[in-house]
Amino acid sequence: MQFDTKIALALRADLPTWQKLNVAAFLTSGITGANPDLLGRPYCDASGNGYARLLGQPVLVFAGEAADLTRAHARALERGVPLAIYIEPMFSTGFDAANRATVAACNADSLPLVGLALHAERKLVDKILKGMKLHP
Repeated sequence: MQFDTKIALALRADLPTWQKLNVAAFLTSGITGANPDLLGRPYCDASGNGYARLLGQPVLVFAGEAADLTRAHARALERGVPLAIYIEPMFSTGFDAANRATVAACNADSLPLVGLALHAERKLVDKILKGMKLHP
């Protein structure tokens, strides 16, 4: 099935695996929270057990260097595309308010990005992430 929109995560390639997974989980929650209409219907197994709703379209995960993330961030802001972001200092915090404080302390052009996520029209996402490759 072809979707008109694309959900994409971009992660800094040099992160340890546990950090990539953590960042991906947080970023996906940001996209889902901002776009609850992206969720499908609840799941149910043949035994009648119910399960939580999942995103109704694939999430593509890209990898790149810090400069790639900075460039994608700038492109998204220029085009007015909402983003979920994760910055390096957030690894040393333990709660939401502290995470927000780390972001609030940085100017947009100097965010130490380790990941970002976006949901937009397919071609627009492709332009924003141009030059980045799918995560291996």
